[in-house]
Amino acid sequence: MNEGDLVITPLPQADGVVKNRPCIALLRMPGFGDWLLCGVSTQLRQVVPGFDEIIGPEDADFGGSGLKAPSLIRFGFLAVLPEARLLGAIGTLAPERHRRLLARLAAYLHSQGHPRGKTHASS
Repeated sequence: MNEGDLVITPLPQADGVVKNRPCIALLRMPGFGDWLLCGVSTQLRQVVPGFDEIIGPEDADFGGSGLKAPSLIRFGFLAVLPEARLLGAIGTLAPERHRRLLARLAAYLHSQGHPRGKTHASS
Protein backbone atom coordinates (compact mmCIF):
# COMPACT_ATOMS: atom_id res chain seq x y z
CA MET A 1 0.00 0.00 0.00
CA ASN A 2 1.15 3.52 -0.78
CA GLU A 3 -0.06 6.98 0.13
CA GLY A 4 -2.52 8.12 -2.52
CA ASP A 5 -3.77 4.60 -3.28
CA LEU A 6 -7.47 3.82 -3.47
CA VAL A 7 -8.03 0.84 -1.23
CA ILE A 8 -10.94 -1.38 -0.30
CA THR A 9 -11.78 -1.95 3.36
CA PRO A 10 -14.84 -3.09 5.32
CA LEU A 11 -16.63 -0.04 6.77
CA PRO A 12 -19.90 0.35 8.68
CA GLN A 13 -22.67 2.11 6.74
CA ALA A 14 -25.29 4.46 8.22
CA ASP A 15 -27.63 1.47 8.66
CA GLY A 16 -24.97 -0.46 10.60
CA VAL A 17 -24.28 -2.95 7.82
CA VAL A 18 -20.56 -3.44 7.12
CA LYS A 19 -19.66 -3.34 3.43
CA ASN A 20 -16.41 -3.29 1.50
CA ARG A 21 -15.94 0.33 0.46
CA PRO A 22 -13.31 2.36 -1.38
CA CYS A 23 -11.16 4.79 0.58
CA ILE A 24 -8.11 6.89 -0.15
CA ALA A 25 -5.00 6.01 1.82
CA LEU A 26 -4.10 9.60 2.70
CA LEU A 27 -1.22 9.08 5.08
CA ARG A 28 0.59 6.35 6.97
CA MET A 29 0.51 7.33 10.63
CA PRO A 30 3.62 7.20 12.83
CA GLY A 31 4.02 4.56 15.49
CA PHE A 32 2.12 1.47 14.46
CA GLY A 33 1.88 2.25 10.74
CA ASP A 34 -1.91 2.56 10.69
CA TRP A 35 -3.48 4.39 7.75
CA LEU A 36 -5.46 7.63 7.75
CA LEU A 37 -8.24 6.93 5.25
CA CYS A 38 -10.74 9.18 3.54
CA GLY A 39 -14.06 7.70 2.43
CA VAL A 40 -15.16 7.74 -1.21
CA SER A 41 -18.82 7.69 -2.26
CA THR A 42 -20.84 7.87 -5.45
CA GLN A 43 -23.41 10.01 -3.60
CA LEU A 44 -22.29 13.26 -5.24
CA ARG A 45 -25.24 15.15 -3.73
CA GLN A 46 -23.51 14.91 -0.33
CA VAL A 47 -20.63 17.16 -1.43
CA VAL A 48 -19.56 19.88 1.00
CA PRO A 49 -18.45 22.67 -1.37
CA GLY A 50 -14.93 23.93 -0.73
CA PHE A 51 -14.19 20.92 1.49
CA ASP A 52 -14.89 17.68 -0.38
CA GLU A 53 -13.69 16.94 -3.91
CA ILE A 54 -15.30 15.15 -6.84
CA ILE A 55 -13.30 12.92 -9.17
CA GLY A 56 -14.79 11.89 -12.50
CA PRO A 57 -14.01 10.76 -16.05
CA GLU A 58 -12.97 14.31 -17.03
CA ASP A 59 -10.06 14.12 -14.55
CA ALA A 60 -6.72 12.81 -15.86
CA ASP A 61 -6.25 10.50 -12.86
CA PHE A 62 -9.76 8.98 -12.89
CA GLY A 63 -8.73 6.10 -15.19
CA GLY A 64 -5.95 5.01 -12.84
CA SER A 65 -8.07 5.43 -9.71
CA GLY A 66 -9.91 2.13 -10.08
CA LEU A 67 -13.23 3.91 -9.56
CA LYS A 68 -16.07 2.96 -11.88
CA ALA A 69 -18.23 6.08 -11.55
CA PRO A 70 -17.83 9.75 -10.65
CA SER A 71 -17.13 9.79 -6.93
CA LEU A 72 -16.99 12.11 -3.97
CA ILE A 73 -13.86 12.26 -1.81
CA ARG A 74 -15.48 12.85 1.60
CA PHE A 75 -13.31 14.61 4.18
CA GLY A 76 -16.20 14.26 6.61
CA PHE A 77 -15.60 10.49 6.60
CA LEU A 78 -12.13 9.87 7.97
CA ALA A 79 -10.89 6.72 9.68
CA VAL A 80 -7.62 5.32 10.99
CA LEU A 81 -7.25 1.58 10.41
CA PRO A 82 -4.41 -0.92 10.60
CA GLU A 83 -3.05 -2.12 7.28
CA ALA A 84 -4.33 -5.63 8.05
CA ARG A 85 -7.90 -4.28 7.61
CA LEU A 86 -7.18 -3.07 4.08
CA LEU A 87 -8.16 -5.67 1.50
CA GLY A 88 -6.00 -4.24 -1.29
CA ALA A 89 -5.46 -1.35 -3.65
CA ILE A 90 -7.65 -0.81 -6.71
CA GLY A 91 -5.82 2.20 -8.12
CA THR A 92 -4.07 5.42 -7.27
CA LEU A 93 -4.55 9.18 -7.44
CA ALA A 94 -2.26 11.58 -9.24
CA PRO A 95 0.46 12.84 -6.87
CA GLU A 96 -0.79 16.42 -7.40
CA ARG A 97 -4.32 15.48 -6.24
CA HIS A 98 -2.94 13.59 -3.25
CA ARG A 99 -0.84 16.61 -2.21
CA ARG A 100 -3.84 18.94 -2.70
CA LEU A 101 -6.06 16.72 -0.54
CA LEU A 102 -3.48 16.60 2.26
CA ALA A 103 -3.00 20.37 2.09
CA ARG A 104 -6.76 21.01 2.20
CA LEU A 105 -7.22 18.71 5.18
CA ALA A 106 -4.24 20.22 7.01
CA ALA A 107 -5.51 23.76 6.37
CA TYR A 108 -8.94 22.84 7.68
CA LEU A 109 -7.56 21.18 10.82
CA HIS A 110 -5.24 24.12 11.44
CA SER A 111 -8.09 26.63 11.09
CA GLN A 112 -10.17 24.69 13.61
CA GLY A 113 -7.36 24.43 16.15
CA HIS A 114 -6.42 28.11 16.15
CA PRO A 115 -8.97 30.91 16.38
CA ARG A 116 -8.43 33.56 13.72
CA GLY A 117 -5.54 35.83 14.47
CA LYS A 118 -4.02 33.62 17.15
CA THR A 119 -1.02 31.37 16.88
CA HIS A 120 -0.10 28.48 19.10
CA ALA A 121 2.54 30.56 20.86
CA SER A 122 0.07 33.33 21.75
CA SER A 123 -2.77 31.12 22.98
